[in-house]
Amino acid sequence: MSIQVVVAGRRRRVRNRGLTVTALVVAIVVTFALSLMIGQTFYAPTEVLQVLLGQTVPGASFTVGELRLPRATLGLLAGFAFGIAGVTFQTMLRNPLASPDIIGISSGASAAAVIGIVILSLDETTVSFLALAGALLTAGAIYLLSHRGQFAGTRLILIGIGVAAMLDSVITYALSKAATWDLQVAMRWLTGSLNGATWQIVLPLAIACVLLIPVLLSQSAGLDMLRLGDDAAASLGVPVTRTRVLLIVAAVALLAFATAASGPIAFVAFMAGPIAARIVGPGGSLLLPSGLVGALLVLVADLIGQFAFDTRYPVGVITGVLGAPYLVYLLIRTNRSGGSL
Repeated sequence: MSIQVVVAGRRRRVRNRGLTVTALVVAIVVTFALSLMIGQTFYAPTEVLQVLLGQTVPGASFTVGELRLPRATLGLLAGFAFGIAGVTFQTMLRNPLASPDIIGISSGASAAAVIGIVILSLDETTVSFLALAGALLTAGAIYLLSHRGQFAGTRLILIGIGVAAMLDSVITYALSKAATWDLQVAMRWLTGSLNGATWQIVLPLAIACVLLIPVLLSQSAGLDMLRLGDDAAASLGVPVTRTRVLLIVAAVALLAFATAASGPIAFVAFMAGPIAARIVGPGGSLLLPSGLVGALLVLVADLIGQFAFDTRYPVGVITGVLGAPYLVYLLIRTNRSGGSL
């Protein structure tokens, strides 16, 4: 009887998980479609579909195909990348506060980009590659500084917060020396924005997603085992060091490409995992649900920023407004429960 109850419970969880993931996919498709239809000119779904099928529609072919579609695609890919990279760190370190934008990796990309814009006067493409290098180097430095014989998640988080504070000081100093035009460009990048999205910007991120997301998904079982601790994971046959290094490299690279494309959209990597954990429930990997939640967050926040107010706001402003109180809530909950996802 007890075995039947366990099997029935497992089937119910799998079914509920499938329904939740399906609902997230439907919500993303609807929001993505709205992003293509809504603007200064409204285009009917039939017109949008014609553009997507390669047909020429006066006005819509340019507005939808060259302006709205790259923007929505960038939001979708960046949100998914932030969500899946964030939950990878949170799960691996067994702490919902261990998000890349909390432990300094996003700050590394931001500092490199600001230096490239303000001091080196580099073009947009070069700034993106510099941001990528900054994120990778920062992640490597944090990992090496925190690795003392054995891996300790708490030590990595604390060192990451300290590194983030130092890098934020570098950003502030660079901005204080910036010319007016460079300051505007740097601040727009630091805020996190989908403005000016082009296929040239989207393509590197799309390639990174195609290559790196399967790597993370393939390691989902090992990642879940790491929740139990290194000794328990190793006893279950997980190559702990190799799995952790692979997860870190793939997640950081994905985060870096997303940050290089859209800027560090605030709190998406931080919020996606805990939200996914709440709506999906226990059991199973959070990687795919978190990516979907991240994509939905960015798409919805971009629509709100564009059309909910008299002034248009970058997507990072909206996610920052949503994320700040959520951070306070999560700090309180983590302090009470000892917190994990």
